[in-house]
Amino acid sequence: MQIDDALLLIREIPDYPLPGVRFQDITPLLANGLAFSAITKGLASFAKPGDVIAGIEARGFIFASAVAHELESGLIPIRKAGKLPHQTISESYGLEYGSDTLEIHIDALSPGSSVILIDDVLATGGTISAAIELILRSNANVAQVLTLIEIGGLTGRKFLNDKYPGITVTSLLVS
Repeated sequence: MQIDDALLLIREIPDYPLPGVRFQDITPLLANGLAFSAITKGLASFAKPGDVIAGIEARGFIFASAVAHELESGLIPIRKAGKLPHQTISESYGLEYGSDTLEIHIDALSPGSSVILIDDVLATGGTISAAIELILRSNANVAQVLTLIEIGGLTGRKFLNDKYPGITVTSLLVS
């Protein structure tokens, strides 16, 4: 299966979880083994040898872990506050419909590590920006940001490009 065919399996759910939000439901894509494999291989194609993969809770974990497996790379979970058992650093952020906090273990990344950051959706850029800040505060480098879907009507890409001009952002689908 080709990536474009896999992306056709994503369905939009209007007004979920709140009125005005266009939720991108990836569960049909995940349920199709060929589609999931095509997306995983597509995302993995952006990696360079030695890259570490970081995934953002929760749906970003799905793709990040699959890409890390494909590349035989390490996986760094970036979790919501209170979910990691060891000492963490945290970063709060705003999103389309509220605010939240992300955390990473203080020893998750070696200084100078090259990290590919993966999430499922780029909307306003707040979640990804918070994850970038955690990686940078860990003295690692963000090689690039990869997302499955980008909500084109929002300003996430511009926000990230303005704040982090040296970090490439790639989305497989812009809706």
